Amino acid sequence: MMQMDAPTRQLGRRVCVFPSHANYLFMKIKSQRDFFAGLMFATVGAAFAIGATQYNVGSGARMGPGYFPLMLGILLAALGLVVVFGSLSAERAERSDGDPVGQIAWRPLVYIIGANLLFGVMLGGVRSLDIPAMGLVVGIYALVFVACRARQNFPLKSTLVLATVLALGSYLIFILGLRLQFPTWPTFISG
Repeated sequence: MMQMDAPTRQLGRRVCVFPSHANYLFMKIKSQRDFFAGLMFATVGAAFAIGATQYNVGSGARMGPGYFPLMLGILLAALGLVVVFGSLSAERAERSDGDPVGQIAWRPLVYIIGANLLFGVMLGGVRSLDIPAMGLVVGIYALVFVACRARQNFPLKSTLVLATVLALGSYLIFILGLRLQFPTWPTFISG
């Protein structure tokens, strides 16, 4: 056993401050998944809140552009901390740990992130690389087809139906309903 400074000693993943008292309760991670998910939410929320301070926050009566991201970041960080503290439990040293974090699923992670990046490129294009804007409809079809590749079996028919429903719904809501001004069709078609 590795020697540590008195009066602490490690017992697996739990740390006992006074090792001579075996009946004391320990704080331990009940669920590693919840612990790390809450930690991720708290970190992302804190980053958004800190980033929002670069903009004019304003006040509750006269909100600036940084107000909503600041409040959303604080809310996300607080929610993450609630999840972190909910994943901890005070139990006796002899009990086992909770569910371990599984292996990282690289295939879905790469395809989902790649699909979102592709959607951004397809929607607006990249002028420095001479990639033209392909618009909302083509971007949504590309997003859905790449994201569906994250599954082991790639169901072409249901992917086509999903892409069509999402493209039609997005067109109706964002272009016709909200009248947002961004390209709907590729630039070589719409001019």
